[in-house]
Amino acid sequence: MSVDTATTFPLLLLIISSTVAQHCTLPCACPAGPPPCPLGTSLVLDGCGCCKVCARQLGEPCSLLEPCDHHKELYCDYTLLSDTETGICMAQEGQTCDLGGVIYRSGEYFQPSCKHHCVCMNGEIGCVPMCAPDVRLPSPDCPYPRRIHIPGKCCEEWVCDQTPQEEHYESVMAGASQIHPLPSSNPASVFRQAPPHVPLAESPRENCIVQTTEWSECSATCDMAVSSRITNDNQRCQLERQTRMCMVRPCNSQQEKEIRKGKKCVRTPKAQQGMRFELSGCYSTRLYKPKFCGVCTDSRCCTPHTTVTVQVEFRCPEGDVFMKKMMFIKTCSCHHDCPQDNDIFLASNTRRMIGDYDSNM
Repeated sequence: MSVDTATTFPLLLLIISSTVAQHCTLPCACPAGPPPCPLGTSLVLDGCGCCKVCARQLGEPCSLLEPCDHHKELYCDYTLLSDTETGICMAQEGQTCDLGGVIYRSGEYFQPSCKHHCVCMNGEIGCVPMCAPDVRLPSPDCPYPRRIHIPGKCCEEWVCDQTPQEEHYESVMAGASQIHPLPSSNPASVFRQAPPHVPLAESPRENCIVQTTEWSECSATCDMAVSSRITNDNQRCQLERQTRMCMVRPCNSQQEKEIRKGKKCVRTPKAQQGMRFELSGCYSTRLYKPKFCGVCTDSRCCTPHTTVTVQVEFRCPEGDVFMKKMMFIKTCSCHHDCPQDNDIFLASNTRRMIGDYDSNM
């Protein structure tokens, strides 16, 4: 069905104006606390700019007081229903996503496995893990912890082995996936032995040997993505997963034009103008001129080599402000060990970034 934009747009403005006047009253009267929203559903301001509500998702009914999820570039189309105050959440025209031969529309939710809940956003796939990313630290009563798959359950569960031989044997027999402890000759060696006749320190932090893995590769080859690492650098000396945002390069940046004659790669181009990072419809409060990894005209690809982690402040249209760790590139390397495009489960463990450190930039 084709729609005449020239006549429809003024009609939509008239509908919205009359609806605002009818339903919006000041001062705002909102519940004491925000409503609990389903996993992956944004908390947004209603059309009156008063109360925070759970955003309506693709294909769901919407209205002034029940707006669509603008973080996923959805809008309320009032032309699809006869009721002029109610519409249907539709996706902005964007690129579809291809995952294993299955095509998803921009803004569409899907679940490729019981462990992931995903959404397609203009050609890029973002996923939220359904299983808790908990990590168990070896201890005297559980020196060799491992996770096993329980028949009939999606998420793996922890069991304790007393010897590495038992762990290896049961893993082979049961086909169980096992956790690889951080580099250490003895899993229990993350704790220092207290000298004789000296009372143990009250804080686990004081008796902790800090171990931290390198940051993983970015989960997407362009635009905003996620990188993670495992560390016990905390007050409880317990292993935890940390995440940071990362951007290897903007999508559709046409960096090939920057390659000089006689060269095959542009290694680490820098943004010429200040830019704000976008994260789910929220923008960084500061302007940045970051470095990106370039492209090559041969079969090589360029990925981050040395990076720095910086706290970046973001502000949302609803007025919320939050801080996120973000990777800033210092240098890139060009090589043949290339990740696959649009791979949400990017798991290459052969290449890691080096020389990363935190900064208060």
